[in-house]
Amino acid sequence: MPDLIDQPKAVRSDDQLDVAAVTAWLEAHVPGISGTPEVHQYRGGASNLTYLLSWPDRELILRRPPFGTKAKSAHDMGREVRFLRALQPHYPVPEVLGFCEDAEGGEFYVMERIKGVILRQDIPASLGLDAASTRQLCTNVLDQLIALHGIDIEAHGLTHLGKGAGYVKRQIDGWSRRYRKALTPGAHDGERVMAWLADNLRDDVATTVIHGDFRFDNVVLDPDDPMRIIGVLDWEMATLGDPLMDVGNSLAYWVDPDDEQVFQMMRRQPTNAPGMLSRAEVWAYVGEKTGRDVSDVDFYEVYGLFRLAVILQQIWFRFHHGQTSNPAFASFGELTKYLVTRCEGVLDRRGE
Repeated sequence: MPDLIDQPKAVRSDDQLDVAAVTAWLEAHVPGISGTPEVHQYRGGASNLTYLLSWPDRELILRRPPFGTKAKSAHDMGREVRFLRALQPHYPVPEVLGFCEDAEGGEFYVMERIKGVILRQDIPASLGLDAASTRQLCTNVLDQLIALHGIDIEAHGLTHLGKGAGYVKRQIDGWSRRYRKALTPGAHDGERVMAWLADNLRDDVATTVIHGDFRFDNVVLDPDDPMRIIGVLDWEMATLGDPLMDVGNSLAYWVDPDDEQVFQMMRRQPTNAPGMLSRAEVWAYVGEKTGRDVSDVDFYEVYGLFRLAVILQQIWFRFHHGQTSNPAFASFGELTKYLVTRCEGVLDRRGE
């Protein structure tokens, strides 16, 4: 199904690479590279920038931080590189071929392209998936996340990839701090939600590899067998931490068919398609497969929604202050307020 293979577009004017400098670095550091590549951009993400570099006989993917002012701890290229290199023997991730740590010229890394199908807002009709096949695809994707959480970090020498125990508290403290720092005029103060999360901290259920942004549009499907996952992308937020927090992260993007209109408008993956599991069914599936207690998951859902609100507010802060002009970010201020209000709706339902 070559027509379904994910393809990039022209590079946005604000995101132009210094192609001559990149080419010179590649020729010096990546065997077999010679000459200036054609450059196109994958525009789906709102954080690190992703480009396709094409030569007549080779294709590479380049990842770099966004241009302009950024949060100090965000857009860590080194984190992605460490995780990709550590996980490659154990998990379907791209092979990193080089990492440029020149902070002045802009960090970036290059990796081999995993050519396949990536599902975004809707499932292409040409895939021919009925409801039963869609459900199978959904559980296959969830199984891939569960498999990540099941990697034995001690046996494979991966304990250096994160701080480990205490993850839940670090996340609540850290995202609350980032939110307050990124506030702009008219923003929701979020204090009720932050106080509730701090007062209802859960103990870490385990310390595992977690992706931090596991969605359908970060999963690559085999073009010859779309039920088979051949790659998982975008490891910018990966670390070691609590796997149920990671599920909460993922479900912040999971739009059910009966969700309210604003949430429907935020949908970036086909979780509303007939056959897809609902959020409640995802939790039940994770509990069944892992044996973990998922009888009360409101904490993880509120955390996931609030964390997404913080991410959008940080981007809106940059847009509001003229540090980026990407028109895709123009609605992020209002979406942040909606997500914080959605968190408050869970608290209202609980009577808290």
